[in-house]
Amino acid sequence: MVGRDTNTTRKGRRQGTISRSLDWAATLACKGQGVLGPQHLHFRRQPVGSQTTHFVLLDLSASMLRGQKLAWAKGCLLALTARFYRSRDHMAVIGFAGHQAQWLQKPAKVPAFNEHWIAPLRAGGGTPIQSAIDAVNMELKRYGPDMHACIWLLTDGRFDPLPPRPERVDDCYIIDFEEDVVTLQRCRRLAEQWKGQVLAASQFGALVNEWMGTNGMDTSTVGNITL
Repeated sequence: MVGRDTNTTRKGRRQGTISRSLDWAATLACKGQGVLGPQHLHFRRQPVGSQTTHFVLLDLSASMLRGQKLAWAKGCLLALTARFYRSRDHMAVIGFAGHQAQWLQKPAKVPAFNEHWIAPLRAGGGTPIQSAIDAVNMELKRYGPDMHACIWLLTDGRFDPLPPRPERVDDCYIIDFEEDVVTLQRCRRLAEQWKGQVLAASQFGALVNEWMGTNGMDTSTVGNITL
C-alpha cells in the first residue's frame, strides 16, 4: 500500500525502517472529511531496538455514563487490545474514576482474549486524570530509554485543569467521546498541549471496523459491549 510514515518520537532516538503498523490517528487526520484512500495512510517508523508499550488511560467517571459513551469506550479498548495483540506490542491499562486511578492491566504482552475483564468495567464518580498520568510517569521510570511509549487517552474531556503531558512518552493519541449538547472541546485543547493527535470516537470506531474487517476479524463488539 502507498502511505506515509510518521516520526514523532523523542529527539535522539535512532529510527528504523517503516513498519506495517498503521498510525490510525495520523491517517484519519490526513483523510479529513473525505473518503479514505491509499494516499491517506500513515505508518509508524519503529525506533531501532525498541519495544513498544501502549498505555491506555480509560475514563471511568460518571460523565461517561451519559448516552453510550462507556459502551463505546469499552468497545474501542477491546479493539485496541486486538490490534496490539496482532502487532506483538505490550500494553497497560489504567482506569480513572472517583478519587484515584487504578491499574486494570500492568504492562505486559497482550493476551488473545480480553472481553472477560473489559465487559464488567463500571463507571462513576469524579475524573482523577492526574492520578493516571502520575501512574504512567512512575511506571516509565522503571524502563530504559529504548522503550517506545504511546499514550491512548479514552475520555470525554470532562476535567479541569488540563494535565501536563506524561514524561518520556513518544506518541499521544486522544479518543474524544464528548457528544454533549454543550461541548467543552478540552480533548482538542489537550491534544494541542500534548502535541498529540485527537479524533472523535465515531471516526476511530469507523477506522477500527475497517481495519478489523480487512483482517477477517469480528467487528460486532466495537462500540457494543454492554454496560
